[in-house]
Amino acid sequence: MPQERLSMRKIAEVLRLKWSCGLSDRAIARSCAVCHGTVAEYVSRARLAGLSWPLPADLDEDALYRRLYPALSHPAAQTIPLPDWAYVHSELRRQGVTLRLLWVEYREAHPDGYGYSQFCHLYHRWTRRLSPAMRLAHPAGEKVFLDYAGQTVPLIDPQTGEVRAAQIFVAVLGASNYTYAEAQWSQELPHWIAGHVRLFAFLGGVPHILVPDNLKAGVTRACRYEPDLNPTYQALAEHYDTAIIPARTRKPRDKAKGEVGVQVVERWILAQLRNHTFFGLGELNQAIQQLLQALNNRPMRHLGQSRRQLFEALDQPALKPLPSRPYEFAIWKKARVAVDYHIEFEGHYYSVPYRLIRQPVEVRATEQSIEVFHKRQRVACHLRSSTRGQHTTLAEHMPSQHRAMVAWSPERLLNWAQSIGPHTVQLVETMLAARRHPEQAYRSCLGVLRLATRYGQPRLETACGRALHAGLHSYRGVKNILEAQLDRLPEPDPSLEVNPSSHDNIRGQSYYR
Repeated sequence: MPQERLSMRKIAEVLRLKWSCGLSDRAIARSCAVCHGTVAEYVSRARLAGLSWPLPADLDEDALYRRLYPALSHPAAQTIPLPDWAYVHSELRRQGVTLRLLWVEYREAHPDGYGYSQFCHLYHRWTRRLSPAMRLAHPAGEKVFLDYAGQTVPLIDPQTGEVRAAQIFVAVLGASNYTYAEAQWSQELPHWIAGHVRLFAFLGGVPHILVPDNLKAGVTRACRYEPDLNPTYQALAEHYDTAIIPARTRKPRDKAKGEVGVQVVERWILAQLRNHTFFGLGELNQAIQQLLQALNNRPMRHLGQSRRQLFEALDQPALKPLPSRPYEFAIWKKARVAVDYHIEFEGHYYSVPYRLIRQPVEVRATEQSIEVFHKRQRVACHLRSSTRGQHTTLAEHMPSQHRAMVAWSPERLLNWAQSIGPHTVQLVETMLAARRHPEQAYRSCLGVLRLATRYGQPRLETACGRALHAGLHSYRGVKNILEAQLDRLPEPDPSLEVNPSSHDNIRGQSYYR
Protein backbone atom coordinates (compact mmCIF):
# COMPACT_ATOMS: atom_id res chain seq x y z
CA MET A 1 0.00 0.00 0.00
CA PRO A 2 1.25 3.59 -0.65
CA GLN A 3 1.66 4.48 3.04
CA GLU A 4 3.62 1.26 3.69
CA ARG A 5 5.86 1.88 0.66
CA LEU A 6 6.49 5.45 1.85
CA SER A 7 7.33 4.16 5.32
CA MET A 8 9.80 1.68 3.85
CA ARG A 9 11.51 4.43 1.85
CA LYS A 10 11.90 6.40 5.07
CA ILE A 11 13.35 3.35 6.84
CA ALA A 12 15.84 2.94 4.00
CA GLU A 13 16.82 6.59 4.34
CA VAL A 14 17.29 6.16 8.08
CA LEU A 15 19.59 3.18 7.51
CA ARG A 16 21.58 5.09 4.90
CA LEU A 17 22.13 8.09 7.17
CA LYS A 18 23.07 5.81 10.06
CA TRP A 19 25.42 3.34 8.38
CA SER A 20 26.70 5.33 5.44
CA CYS A 21 26.83 8.87 6.79
CA GLY A 22 27.43 8.00 10.45
CA LEU A 23 24.91 10.53 11.83
CA SER A 24 23.54 10.35 15.35
CA ASP A 25 19.99 9.21 16.06
CA ARG A 26 18.89 12.76 16.88
CA ALA A 27 20.42 14.21 13.71
CA ILE A 28 18.69 11.51 11.63
CA ALA A 29 15.41 12.20 13.44
CA ARG A 30 15.61 15.90 12.51
CA SER A 31 16.47 15.08 8.91
CA CYS A 32 13.67 12.54 8.46
CA ALA A 33 11.13 14.32 10.69
CA VAL A 34 10.65 11.34 12.99
CA CYS A 35 11.18 10.70 16.69
CA HIS A 36 14.75 9.76 17.66
CA GLY A 37 13.30 6.73 19.47
CA THR A 38 11.81 5.60 16.16
CA VAL A 39 15.23 5.89 14.54
CA ALA A 40 16.71 3.64 17.20
CA GLU A 41 13.92 1.08 16.65
CA TYR A 42 14.47 1.00 12.86
CA VAL A 43 18.21 0.48 13.28
CA SER A 44 17.66 -2.21 15.92
CA ARG A 45 15.18 -4.12 13.73
CA ALA A 46 17.56 -3.94 10.73
CA ARG A 47 20.42 -5.38 12.78
CA LEU A 48 18.20 -8.19 14.08
CA ALA A 49 17.25 -8.94 10.48
CA GLY A 50 20.97 -9.21 9.56
CA LEU A 51 20.90 -6.23 7.19
CA SER A 52 23.79 -3.86 6.43
CA TRP A 53 24.46 -0.94 4.12
CA PRO A 54 24.16 -0.87 1.22
CA LEU A 55 20.99 -2.93 1.16
CA PRO A 56 20.89 -5.86 -1.26
CA ALA A 57 19.96 -4.72 -4.75
CA ASP A 58 17.25 -7.36 -5.10
CA LEU A 59 15.57 -6.33 -1.83
CA ASP A 60 12.45 -4.36 -2.75
CA GLU A 61 10.25 -2.48 -0.30
CA ASP A 62 7.87 -5.38 0.32
CA ALA A 63 10.75 -7.74 1.02
CA LEU A 64 12.36 -5.15 3.31
CA TYR A 65 9.08 -4.85 5.22
CA ARG A 66 8.86 -8.61 5.70
CA ARG A 67 12.50 -8.75 6.91
CA LEU A 68 11.93 -6.00 9.47
CA TYR A 69 8.47 -7.13 10.63
CA PRO A 70 8.38 -10.92 10.24
CA ALA A 71 5.79 -11.41 12.99
CA LEU A 72 3.25 -9.27 11.15
CA SER A 73 3.14 -11.76 8.25
CA HIS A 74 1.88 -14.47 10.65
CA PRO A 75 -0.47 -12.70 13.08
CA ALA A 76 -2.09 -15.93 14.27
CA ALA A 77 1.23 -17.38 15.40
CA GLN A 78 1.70 -14.85 18.20
CA THR A 79 -0.72 -13.16 20.60
CA ILE A 80 0.59 -9.86 22.03
CA PRO A 81 -0.99 -8.91 25.37
CA LEU A 82 -2.90 -5.63 25.18
CA PRO A 83 -2.10 -3.03 27.89
CA ASP A 84 -4.80 -1.88 30.30
CA TRP A 85 -5.46 1.44 28.65
CA ALA A 86 -7.75 2.71 31.43
CA TYR A 87 -4.92 2.15 33.90
CA VAL A 88 -2.44 3.87 31.58
CA HIS A 89 -4.80 6.83 31.14
CA SER A 90 -5.25 7.12 34.90
CA GLU A 91 -1.53 6.83 35.70
CA LEU A 92 -0.62 9.56 33.21
CA ARG A 93 -2.37 12.06 35.49
CA ARG A 94 0.14 11.42 38.25
CA GLN A 95 2.95 13.91 38.47
CA GLY A 96 6.08 12.84 36.58
CA VAL A 97 4.50 9.77 34.92
CA THR A 98 5.10 9.52 31.15
CA LEU A 99 4.10 7.11 28.40
CA ARG A 100 7.68 5.88 28.10
CA LEU A 101 7.78 4.97 31.80
CA LEU A 102 4.48 3.10 31.52
CA TRP A 103 5.74 1.35 28.38
CA VAL A 104 8.90 0.24 30.23
CA GLU A 105 6.76 -1.18 33.03
CA TYR A 106 4.54 -2.88 30.45
CA ARG A 107 7.55 -4.50 28.74
CA GLU A 108 8.91 -5.67 32.10
CA ALA A 109 5.65 -7.53 32.64
CA HIS A 110 5.37 -8.61 28.97
CA PRO A 111 8.83 -8.86 27.32
CA ASP A 112 7.25 -9.82 23.99
CA GLY A 113 4.80 -6.93 24.11
CA TYR A 114 4.40 -3.98 21.75
CA GLY A 115 7.26 -1.62 20.96
CA TYR A 116 7.18 1.92 22.22
CA SER A 117 5.91 3.53 19.02
CA GLN A 118 3.11 0.97 18.61
CA PHE A 119 2.30 1.31 22.31
CA CYS A 120 1.84 5.09 21.89
CA HIS A 121 -0.15 4.64 18.67
CA LEU A 122 -2.57 2.19 20.25
CA TYR A 123 -2.99 4.37 23.34
CA HIS A 124 -3.85 7.49 21.32
CA ARG A 125 -6.26 5.45 19.20
CA TRP A 126 -7.93 4.28 22.43
CA THR A 127 -8.27 7.86 23.75
CA ARG A 128 -10.22 8.86 20.65
CA ARG A 129 -13.12 6.83 22.00
CA LEU A 130 -13.33 9.11 25.05
CA SER A 131 -15.17 12.40 25.24
CA PRO A 132 -13.16 15.51 24.28
CA ALA A 133 -13.02 16.66 27.93
CA MET A 134 -11.69 13.23 28.97
CA ARG A 135 -8.84 13.40 26.49
CA LEU A 136 -7.33 16.42 28.19
CA ALA A 137 -4.62 15.28 30.57
CA HIS A 138 -4.80 17.18 33.88
CA PRO A 139 -2.08 16.47 36.47
CA ALA A 140 -3.37 15.26 39.83
CA GLY A 141 -4.33 18.03 42.25
CA GLU A 142 -3.48 20.77 39.79
CA LYS A 143 -6.74 22.41 38.70
CA VAL A 144 -10.31 22.87 39.81
CA PHE A 145 -12.81 24.38 37.35
CA LEU A 146 -15.51 26.66 38.77
CA ASP A 147 -18.73 27.99 37.31
CA TYR A 148 -22.44 28.49 37.93
CA ALA A 149 -25.03 26.30 36.24
CA GLY A 150 -27.28 28.01 33.75
CA GLN A 151 -30.27 26.28 35.32
CA THR A 152 -31.67 27.62 38.61
CA VAL A 153 -33.95 26.06 41.23
CA PRO A 154 -37.07 27.92 42.48
CA LEU A 155 -37.43 28.38 46.24
CA ILE A 156 -40.79 29.33 47.75
CA ASP A 157 -41.08 31.52 50.83
CA PRO A 158 -43.57 29.61 53.05
CA GLN A 159 -44.90 32.82 54.60
CA THR A 160 -45.27 35.14 51.63
CA GLY A 161 -45.35 32.65 48.75
CA GLU A 162 -42.65 34.63 46.96
CA VAL A 163 -40.58 32.55 44.51
CA ARG A 164 -36.85 33.16 44.40
CA ALA A 165 -34.35 31.47 42.07
CA ALA A 166 -31.38 29.76 43.71
CA GLN A 167 -28.06 29.70 41.82
CA ILE A 168 -26.08 26.43 41.58
CA PHE A 169 -22.34 26.69 42.24
CA VAL A 170 -20.35 23.87 40.56
CA ALA A 171 -16.69 22.84 40.89
CA VAL A 172 -14.89 19.96 39.11
CA LEU A 173 -11.37 18.65 39.71
CA GLY A 174 -9.38 18.19 36.50
CA ALA A 175 -7.74 14.80 37.07
CA SER A 176 -10.54 12.82 38.72
CA ASN A 177 -13.69 14.73 37.66
CA TYR A 178 -14.63 14.75 41.37
CA THR A 179 -17.59 17.13 41.55
CA TYR A 180 -18.95 19.58 44.11
CA ALA A 181 -22.23 21.48 43.90
CA GLU A 182 -24.29 23.69 46.22
CA ALA A 183 -27.17 26.15 46.01
CA GLN A 184 -26.62 29.85 46.71
CA TRP A 185 -28.88 32.88 46.82
CA SER A 186 -26.95 34.74 44.13
CA GLN A 187 -23.72 34.91 42.14
CA GLU A 188 -22.54 37.97 44.07
CA LEU A 189 -19.13 38.17 45.69
CA PRO A 190 -20.01 37.05 49.26
CA HIS A 191 -21.68 33.85 47.99
CA TRP A 192 -18.93 33.22 45.43
CA ILE A 193 -16.23 33.43 48.14
CA ALA A 194 -18.24 31.35 50.64
CA GLY A 195 -18.69 28.66 47.98
CA HIS A 196 -14.91 28.38 47.63
CA VAL A 197 -14.42 28.06 51.38
CA ARG A 198 -16.96 25.23 51.58
CA LEU A 199 -15.48 23.59 48.47
CA PHE A 200 -12.01 23.41 50.05
CA ALA A 201 -13.49 21.96 53.23
CA PHE A 202 -15.35 19.37 51.11
CA LEU A 203 -12.13 18.37 49.33
CA GLY A 204 -10.04 18.41 52.50
CA GLY A 205 -7.33 20.33 50.66
CA VAL A 206 -6.58 23.04 48.11
CA PRO A 207 -5.84 22.57 44.37
CA HIS A 208 -2.82 24.36 42.96
CA ILE A 209 -4.82 26.39 40.41
CA LEU A 210 -8.37 27.79 40.35
CA VAL A 211 -9.89 28.14 36.86
CA PRO A 212 -13.06 30.28 37.09
CA ASP A 213 -15.15 31.54 34.25
CA ASN A 214 -15.01 35.31 33.72
CA LEU A 215 -17.95 36.12 35.97
CA LYS A 216 -17.99 39.57 37.61
CA ALA A 217 -17.59 38.29 41.18
CA GLY A 218 -14.16 36.83 40.41
CA VAL A 219 -12.83 38.89 37.48
CA THR A 220 -13.44 42.64 37.47
CA ARG A 221 -12.15 43.11 33.92
CA ALA A 222 -12.02 40.21 31.50
CA CYS A 223 -8.98 40.10 29.25
CA ARG A 224 -7.48 37.28 27.22
CA TYR A 225 -3.95 37.97 28.46
CA GLU A 226 -4.12 39.98 31.73
CA PRO A 227 -7.53 39.78 33.44
CA ASP A 228 -8.04 41.94 36.54
CA LEU A 229 -9.02 39.89 39.58
CA ASN A 230 -11.36 41.05 42.29
CA PRO A 231 -9.17 42.04 45.32
CA THR A 232 -11.27 39.91 47.67
CA TYR A 233 -10.90 36.89 45.37
CA GLN A 234 -7.15 37.51 45.17
CA ALA A 235 -6.97 37.69 48.98
CA LEU A 236 -8.72 34.31 49.21
CA ALA A 237 -6.12 32.82 46.83
CA GLU A 238 -3.30 34.23 48.96
CA HIS A 239 -4.88 32.86 52.14
CA TYR A 240 -5.12 29.34 50.67
CA ASP A 241 -1.75 29.60 48.83
CA THR A 242 -3.24 28.87 45.42
CA ALA A 243 -3.29 30.61 42.03
CA ILE A 244 -6.16 31.95 39.93
CA ILE A 245 -5.97 31.55 36.15
CA PRO A 246 -9.34 32.57 34.65
CA ALA A 247 -10.49 30.92 31.45
CA ARG A 248 -9.78 33.07 28.42
CA THR A 249 -12.70 34.81 26.78
CA ARG A 250 -14.06 33.01 23.73
CA LYS A 251 -11.84 29.98 24.45
CA PRO A 252 -14.27 27.20 25.43
CA ARG A 253 -11.52 24.57 25.62
CA ASP A 254 -10.04 26.40 28.62
CA LYS A 255 -13.17 25.62 30.63
CA ALA A 256 -14.37 22.45 28.91
CA LYS A 257 -14.03 20.42 32.11
CA GLY A 258 -16.15 22.95 34.01
CA GLU A 259 -18.85 23.05 31.34
CA VAL A 260 -19.04 19.26 31.25
CA GLY A 261 -19.26 19.27 35.06
CA VAL A 262 -22.15 21.74 34.93
CA GLN A 263 -23.88 19.53 32.36
CA VAL A 264 -23.43 16.45 34.55
CA VAL A 265 -24.86 18.28 37.59
CA GLU A 266 -27.86 19.47 35.58
CA ARG A 267 -28.57 15.98 34.22
CA TRP A 268 -27.91 13.86 37.31
CA ILE A 269 -28.91 16.22 40.13
CA LEU A 270 -31.12 19.12 39.04
CA ALA A 271 -33.12 17.00 36.62
CA GLN A 272 -33.98 14.57 39.42
CA LEU A 273 -35.15 17.46 41.59
CA ARG A 274 -37.36 19.04 38.93
CA ASN A 275 -40.62 17.79 40.49
CA HIS A 276 -39.67 18.66 44.07
CA THR A 277 -40.80 21.80 45.87
CA PHE A 278 -38.31 23.48 48.19
CA PHE A 279 -39.03 26.11 50.83
CA GLY A 280 -35.49 26.97 51.92
CA LEU A 281 -31.87 26.97 50.85
CA GLY A 282 -30.85 24.46 53.52
CA GLU A 283 -33.51 21.99 52.41
CA LEU A 284 -32.36 22.27 48.78
CA ASN A 285 -28.68 21.83 49.67
CA GLN A 286 -29.47 18.74 51.71
CA ALA A 287 -31.14 17.15 48.66
CA ILE A 288 -28.24 18.20 46.41
CA GLN A 289 -25.66 16.64 48.73
CA GLN A 290 -27.43 13.27 48.71
CA LEU A 291 -27.50 13.15 44.90
CA LEU A 292 -23.96 14.51 44.70
CA GLN A 293 -22.68 11.62 46.79
CA ALA A 294 -24.38 9.16 44.44
CA LEU A 295 -22.91 10.96 41.43
CA ASN A 296 -19.35 10.77 42.75
CA ASN A 297 -19.76 7.10 43.68
CA ARG A 298 -21.16 6.05 40.28
CA PRO A 299 -18.58 4.31 38.02
CA MET A 300 -17.75 6.23 34.85
CA ARG A 301 -18.51 4.22 31.73
CA HIS A 302 -15.21 4.56 29.88
CA LEU A 303 -12.81 4.34 32.83
CA GLY A 304 -14.61 1.72 34.91
CA GLN A 305 -13.93 3.71 38.11
CA SER A 306 -15.96 6.23 40.05
CA ARG A 307 -15.05 9.86 40.55
CA ARG A 308 -14.49 9.20 44.24
CA GLN A 309 -12.07 6.32 43.52
CA LEU A 310 -10.07 8.48 41.14
CA PHE A 311 -10.14 11.37 43.61
CA GLU A 312 -8.78 9.23 46.43
CA ALA A 313 -6.10 7.74 44.16
CA LEU A 314 -5.08 10.87 42.23
CA ASP A 315 -6.22 14.28 43.42
CA GLN A 316 -6.51 13.85 47.17
CA PRO A 317 -2.83 12.97 47.82
CA ALA A 318 -1.68 15.88 45.61
CA LEU A 319 -3.83 18.63 47.16
CA LYS A 320 -2.22 21.34 49.26
CA PRO A 321 -3.12 21.25 52.97
CA LEU A 322 -5.82 23.53 54.33
CA PRO A 323 -4.67 26.55 56.38
CA SER A 324 -5.21 26.55 60.14
CA ARG A 325 -8.36 28.67 59.82
CA PRO A 326 -10.79 29.25 56.93
CA TYR A 327 -10.78 32.51 55.00
CA GLU A 328 -12.87 35.29 56.53
CA PHE A 329 -14.85 37.18 53.92
CA ALA A 330 -13.69 40.75 53.52
CA ILE A 331 -14.66 43.60 51.21
CA TRP A 332 -11.85 45.63 49.65
CA LYS A 333 -12.40 49.25 48.73
CA LYS A 334 -10.13 52.01 47.50
CA ALA A 335 -10.27 55.33 49.36
CA ARG A 336 -8.37 58.59 49.72
CA VAL A 337 -7.50 60.06 53.11
CA ALA A 338 -9.34 63.35 53.77
CA VAL A 339 -7.73 66.48 55.20
CA ASP A 340 -8.97 65.49 58.67
CA TYR A 341 -6.94 62.21 58.33
CA HIS A 342 -10.10 60.05 58.21
CA ILE A 343 -11.46 57.70 55.54
CA GLU A 344 -15.15 56.95 55.06
CA PHE A 345 -16.68 53.48 54.89
CA GLU A 346 -20.46 53.02 54.77
CA GLY A 347 -21.09 56.42 56.34
CA HIS A 348 -18.70 56.05 59.30
CA TYR A 349 -15.29 57.74 59.51
CA TYR A 350 -12.12 55.97 60.65
CA SER A 351 -8.79 57.64 61.42
CA VAL A 352 -5.44 56.88 59.81
CA PRO A 353 -2.00 58.38 60.57
CA TYR A 354 -2.15 62.11 59.71
CA ARG A 355 0.97 61.85 57.50
CA LEU A 356 -1.21 60.02 54.91
CA ILE A 357 -3.49 63.01 54.26
CA ARG A 358 -4.64 62.99 50.60
CA GLN A 359 -2.89 59.65 49.99
CA PRO A 360 -4.72 56.70 48.30
CA VAL A 361 -5.27 53.70 50.57
CA GLU A 362 -7.08 50.35 50.47
CA VAL A 363 -9.74 49.42 53.01
CA ARG A 364 -10.34 45.81 54.04
CA ALA A 365 -13.65 45.42 55.85
CA THR A 366 -14.70 42.23 57.61
CA GLU A 367 -17.79 41.69 59.73
CA GLN A 368 -15.90 42.79 62.85
CA SER A 369 -13.05 45.07 61.79
CA ILE A 370 -11.82 47.76 59.41
CA GLU A 371 -8.21 47.60 58.23
CA VAL A 372 -6.48 50.30 56.19
CA PHE A 373 -3.47 49.53 53.96
CA HIS A 374 -1.04 51.91 52.31
CA LYS A 375 1.40 50.41 49.80
CA ARG A 376 0.48 46.91 51.06
CA GLN A 377 1.36 47.87 54.67
CA ARG A 378 -1.37 47.97 57.31
CA VAL A 379 -1.46 51.45 58.82
CA ALA A 380 -4.70 51.36 60.85
CA CYS A 381 -7.15 48.89 62.38
CA HIS A 382 -10.52 49.68 63.99
CA LEU A 383 -13.56 47.83 65.25
CA ARG A 384 -16.28 48.17 62.63
CA SER A 385 -19.10 50.55 63.52
CA SER A 386 -22.56 50.77 61.98
CA THR A 387 -23.21 54.32 63.30
CA ARG A 388 -23.38 56.65 60.33
CA GLY A 389 -21.95 60.16 60.55
CA GLN A 390 -19.73 59.41 63.54
CA HIS A 391 -15.95 59.26 63.87
CA THR A 392 -13.64 56.59 65.28
CA THR A 393 -10.32 58.26 66.03
CA LEU A 394 -7.14 56.91 67.61
CA ALA A 395 -4.90 59.39 69.44
CA GLU A 396 -1.73 58.05 67.83
CA HIS A 397 -3.11 59.01 64.41
CA MET A 398 -3.44 62.69 65.32
CA PRO A 399 -0.84 65.48 65.06
CA SER A 400 0.61 66.53 68.41
CA GLN A 401 -1.35 69.80 68.48
CA HIS A 402 -4.61 67.92 67.87
CA ARG A 403 -3.86 65.45 70.65
CA ALA A 404 -3.52 68.35 73.07
CA MET A 405 -6.87 69.68 71.86
CA VAL A 406 -8.59 66.35 72.57
CA ALA A 407 -7.36 66.48 76.17
CA TRP A 408 -9.59 69.51 76.81
CA SER A 409 -13.20 69.45 77.98
CA PRO A 410 -15.82 72.12 78.83
CA GLU A 411 -15.29 71.48 82.55
CA ARG A 412 -11.53 72.07 82.26
CA LEU A 413 -11.99 75.27 80.29
CA LEU A 414 -14.55 76.62 82.77
CA ASN A 415 -12.33 75.76 85.73
CA TRP A 416 -9.49 77.71 84.12
CA ALA A 417 -11.81 80.63 83.42
CA GLN A 418 -13.04 80.60 87.02
CA SER A 419 -9.46 81.11 88.23
CA ILE A 420 -9.43 84.37 86.25
CA GLY A 421 -12.83 85.84 87.04
CA PRO A 422 -16.62 85.72 86.59
CA HIS A 423 -16.62 87.75 83.36
CA THR A 424 -14.20 85.28 81.83
CA VAL A 425 -16.44 82.40 82.94
CA GLN A 426 -19.48 84.08 81.35
CA LEU A 427 -17.61 84.68 78.10
CA VAL A 428 -16.39 81.06 77.90
CA GLU A 429 -19.93 79.78 78.62
CA THR A 430 -21.29 82.00 75.88
CA MET A 431 -18.70 80.83 73.37
CA LEU A 432 -19.34 77.13 74.20
CA ALA A 433 -23.11 77.56 73.98
CA ALA A 434 -22.91 79.35 70.64
CA ARG A 435 -21.73 76.20 68.85
CA ARG A 436 -23.76 73.10 68.07
CA HIS A 437 -20.89 70.98 69.35
CA PRO A 438 -18.87 72.52 72.23
CA GLU A 439 -15.70 70.97 70.79
CA GLN A 440 -15.93 73.41 67.91
CA ALA A 441 -15.35 76.32 70.36
CA TYR A 442 -12.34 74.80 72.14
CA ARG A 443 -9.79 76.57 69.98
CA SER A 444 -11.40 80.01 70.50
CA CYS A 445 -11.76 79.47 74.26
CA LEU A 446 -8.13 78.45 74.59
CA GLY A 447 -7.09 81.53 72.63
CA VAL A 448 -8.99 83.78 75.06
CA LEU A 449 -7.66 82.09 78.19
CA ARG A 450 -4.07 82.16 76.97
CA LEU A 451 -4.24 85.96 76.59
CA ALA A 452 -3.74 86.04 80.37
CA THR A 453 -0.13 84.92 79.80
CA ARG A 454 0.61 88.12 77.81
CA TYR A 455 -1.66 90.71 79.41
CA GLY A 456 -2.24 89.29 82.89
CA GLN A 457 -5.38 87.91 84.52
CA PRO A 458 -6.78 91.28 85.82
CA ARG A 459 -6.65 92.89 82.37
CA LEU A 460 -8.14 89.77 80.74
CA GLU A 461 -11.01 89.75 83.28
CA THR A 462 -11.75 93.40 82.57
CA ALA A 463 -11.51 92.88 78.80
CA CYS A 464 -13.98 89.95 78.99
CA GLY A 465 -16.42 92.21 80.86
CA ARG A 466 -16.05 94.85 78.15
CA ALA A 467 -16.57 92.22 75.46
CA LEU A 468 -19.74 90.93 77.12
CA HIS A 469 -21.07 94.49 77.42
CA ALA A 470 -20.35 95.08 73.72
CA GLY A 471 -21.72 91.70 72.59
CA LEU A 472 -18.30 90.52 71.37
CA HIS A 473 -18.17 86.77 72.02
CA SER A 474 -14.96 85.86 70.22
CA TYR A 475 -11.23 85.62 70.71
CA ARG A 476 -10.63 88.37 68.16
CA GLY A 477 -12.95 90.76 70.01
CA VAL A 478 -11.20 90.27 73.38
CA LYS A 479 -7.75 90.55 71.81
CA ASN A 480 -8.67 93.85 70.06
CA ILE A 481 -9.85 95.28 73.37
CA LEU A 482 -6.55 94.40 75.03
CA GLU A 483 -4.42 95.65 72.15
CA ALA A 484 -6.31 98.98 72.10
CA GLN A 485 -6.10 99.12 75.94
CA LEU A 486 -9.84 99.71 76.08
CA ASP A 487 -9.86 97.68 79.29
CA ARG A 488 -8.07 100.62 81.01
CA LEU A 489 -11.00 103.01 80.38
CA PRO A 490 -13.51 103.71 83.18
CA GLU A 491 -15.99 100.97 83.97
CA PRO A 492 -19.29 101.17 82.04
CA ASP A 493 -22.58 101.79 83.88
CA PRO A 494 -23.48 98.48 85.64
CA SER A 495 -27.14 99.05 84.89
CA LEU A 496 -26.32 98.74 81.21
CA GLU A 497 -24.18 95.59 81.56
CA VAL A 498 -25.47 92.57 79.76
CA ASN A 499 -25.87 89.40 81.81
CA PRO A 500 -25.34 86.59 79.23
CA SER A 501 -26.21 83.84 81.66
CA SER A 502 -29.82 85.03 81.75
CA HIS A 503 -30.31 84.46 78.04
CA ASP A 504 -32.50 81.50 77.00
CA ASN A 505 -29.83 80.18 74.65
CA ILE A 506 -27.10 80.08 77.31
CA ARG A 507 -26.68 76.68 78.98
CA GLY A 508 -25.00 77.99 82.08
CA GLN A 509 -21.93 76.76 83.96
CA SER A 510 -23.85 73.95 85.69
CA TYR A 511 -24.60 72.35 82.32
CA TYR A 512 -20.96 71.27 81.97
CA ARG A 513 -20.53 69.84 85.45
